[in-house]
Amino acid sequence: MTDITRVIPEARTTPAASPTHPSSPSHPSSSSPPPSVSYRQLPIIDLSAADRGPQARALLHAQLHSAAHDVGFFQLVGHGVTREETDGLLTAMRRFFALPEADRLALDNVRSPHFRGYTRTGDERTGGRQDWRDQLDIGAERPTRVPDAGEPAYWWLQGPNQWPDALPELRTAALRWVERLSAVAERLLRELLASIGAPADFYAPVFGAHAHPHLKLVRYPGSAGNGADQGVGAHKDYGFLTLLLQDQVGGLQVQREDGLFHDVPPLPGAFVVNLGELLEVATNGYLLATNHRVVSPPSQVERFSVPFFYNPRLDARVEPLPFPHASAAPGVTDDPANPLFAEYGYNELKGKLRAHPLVAERHHAGLLSPA
Repeated sequence: MTDITRVIPEARTTPAASPTHPSSPSHPSSSSPPPSVSYRQLPIIDLSAADRGPQARALLHAQLHSAAHDVGFFQLVGHGVTREETDGLLTAMRRFFALPEADRLALDNVRSPHFRGYTRTGDERTGGRQDWRDQLDIGAERPTRVPDAGEPAYWWLQGPNQWPDALPELRTAALRWVERLSAVAERLLRELLASIGAPADFYAPVFGAHAHPHLKLVRYPGSAGNGADQGVGAHKDYGFLTLLLQDQVGGLQVQREDGLFHDVPPLPGAFVVNLGELLEVATNGYLLATNHRVVSPPSQVERFSVPFFYNPRLDARVEPLPFPHASAAPGVTDDPANPLFAEYGYNELKGKLRAHPLVAERHHAGLLSPA
């Protein structure tokens, strides 16, 4: 169990959750959604409208504002990423998971104090339970930074990736994807901030050359033999934005305004976008970080997905966003089991220590306390 007081010096105190911001997947909100709300699909946002003149951009901002404020999730089209680019990444990804197990285990993330590399099925945890998936975790390719005495422990999160010798094209495809989606996410964040009347470049200084992006190549191999169906448990992402490429199998579910989890049907060519906890904190709850989960596919059916996390520098302190709707902000969802911190690196370190207990025990035992 992570000793948060040992790892992290100060938590952001947050007010209790608003009734429209359910903090627990097991307790649906008692309020009924507006009659116009449909749970069959997420809102669809066309980013290319930003380039089609003032009227189209104004409509984009209205739709983006609504999706980010009311749902915290949407499908993004018009992003400019081509089918060829997507196919290149997916081809390399499928080849990786088709490698002999020994080749994948040579990249075991237990070898990495930076939480990079291959995680075997069942070795990751969400909410204390096994996630039935295996994955390759990739970040910015940087040299190891071992924290000096007195420096934050989150600098352990910076370091090199692990790559398979038998598949050199994976490194090229994955790092190209990180660069490509960083550009999409940067543009999207600017339009999102503008849509709520905030300065579009307000958070530009916390990104730049030292941003801390994170890419996962994920395979869900079908339901576990014990009958459990947790592909990944209910959670919120702790950065700014997540852009998810998913295949056509389905399984992603999002907690909507009624407090229940609803399927997100795959939309060809779209990224599923969700807002992270930093944007909820920055806007005092006006923008939503929303619980989501993945239900395992049926036995013998594989599901592939590629989440990209647009995160700031590890040492970034996220200041409150100035915007005209601040007085209508309901406050940040209060979850004592998930304290939020103004300095981004502490949030990611907290999540990594909980999700990857084997890595934590091997490399970071000093950051843990007895259960």
